[in-house]
Amino acid sequence: MFVSILLTNIHAITSYFFLFLCIPSVFFNCYAIYAAITFFAAPQAVNQEFHPPVSILKPICGLDRDAYENLASFCQQDYPKYQIIFAVRNSQDPCIEVVEKIIQNFSNLDILLIVSDRVIGTNLKVSNLANAATKAKYEILVLADSDIRVGTDYLQRVIQPLQDESVGVVTCMYRSLTQGWMSILEAINTTTEFHAAVLVSNIKENGIKYAFGCTIAIPKKVLEAIGGFEAIADYLADDFQLGYLPVQAGYKVVLSDYIVEHLHKSNTLIDVIKRQIRWAFCKRVSRPWGYLGLIFTYGVVTSLLLLIATNGSILGWLGLCICWVARLMMAWVVGTISLRDPIVKKFLWLVPGCDLLSFFIWCFGFIGNTIEWRGQQLNLTKDGKLLVPEDKNNKLSIKVLTNKGA
Repeated sequence: MFVSILLTNIHAITSYFFLFLCIPSVFFNCYAIYAAITFFAAPQAVNQEFHPPVSILKPICGLDRDAYENLASFCQQDYPKYQIIFAVRNSQDPCIEVVEKIIQNFSNLDILLIVSDRVIGTNLKVSNLANAATKAKYEILVLADSDIRVGTDYLQRVIQPLQDESVGVVTCMYRSLTQGWMSILEAINTTTEFHAAVLVSNIKENGIKYAFGCTIAIPKKVLEAIGGFEAIADYLADDFQLGYLPVQAGYKVVLSDYIVEHLHKSNTLIDVIKRQIRWAFCKRVSRPWGYLGLIFTYGVVTSLLLLIATNGSILGWLGLCICWVARLMMAWVVGTISLRDPIVKKFLWLVPGCDLLSFFIWCFGFIGNTIEWRGQQLNLTKDGKLLVPEDKNNKLSIKVLTNKGA
């Protein structure tokens, strides 16, 4: 008798718990729709008279998909005066041949290739950026990852918010160009989950407090105010810090309405999971409470659990229908209408499956502190810094990195 009552109470509590998690997910999806419509309803103004000279810094490591086309898109800007600096660590890196071809084909532009193994911290991408910055001629720096492709109006539009002296950083969202099913799943997740959360944050917090590696426009004076690239040289989420630290210094971060394109590689399931886990760790250490709060956005998962917990009851089916419809509507508005992502438009039906995969990765993101990045095994500290584990069979260590950067 006692056991029966106990099991009944546990069953009821479990059902109410999952119902409790479903409700905020519906509100989140509705708010994301509102945030997307509001953000893109009023395009940011473009002052054609504002075109200060710009130095574009491009850190490179290895060959990305369509590398030449990606890098060349930055050389085709409808902009009067800008400089491009490519930075690579390894003199044998295959990307050097691509950059040399670009320099030859765009001989009329101010393009520089820097090959330097100088290291200022554990994050080697930041070291590349620091090496490139030593040759930057102009006050405004634009940082962009090597797998990004842009249109000819990119520079003109991205730097517009910097007319306001209180703005310290401008950043962008992106849509993905994919190859293979694994890349499609990852792209759908980025567009309909990650960017949806960004749009909500932008409205709710009156501006975001972080940046994205696809584009970061930052004046030198702002970079110097936060301690330069040295201040972020040991962080995994370097792009997050390039937005967060300027906010702490009193500047604003503006989310541009310009959408760049991100070229996805054709990856295996293992590659995708490793990268998603690394990004999950990034979010966990950068915004721990925000990461925990993601549980309230997984309505697809919690509604399934509600259906199971209620043994297929009417309440369970009703909850599942409402959660799934709200999720799919939000994915359509954010992905297809707002970001104009063709992948989401074509594969909208994959959104629930992407959410299931994302949920398991979110759970895994709470455990462990070791990541794999560009062939390196790295340990992650609680405050988001990277450590190179000591290895008796490997000459590379934190000490060696520090000595080389000195």
